[in-house]
Amino acid sequence: MKKWARDLKLQTYALYLASRDPRKPWYAKVFGAIVVAYAFSPIDLIPDFIPVLGYLDDLILIPLGITITIRMIPEEIMEECRTKAAETLTKRKSWAAAIVIITIWTVLLLLIILSILSLK
Repeated sequence: MKKWARDLKLQTYALYLASRDPRKPWYAKVFGAIVVAYAFSPIDLIPDFIPVLGYLDDLILIPLGITITIRMIPEEIMEECRTKAAETLTKRKSWAAAIVIITIWTVLLLLIILSILSLK
């Protein structure tokens, strides 16, 4: 399971890098944009509140769309992007981003607490 998660992270980052490559065909850009828009859209083909079926489209359509998008990109571009992604992901991790995110969440939590206390 851990290997699958690492591979998925690598493929996702490689796809991101490939999306920024100007050599990528226009139809792959359009299809990739549609897949990303669908993934982040609050509107699904089958609403998520329907048991089992609601998440089925997310579990099938989005990975299928990513797979199709990767196949639309020339192999040499994807290989370059996979190499760059592997190099980037194996570098020493920076804690700066984690500290920024933790700080933002802490400030938001404090603001919520202060607003609740001021309502009383």
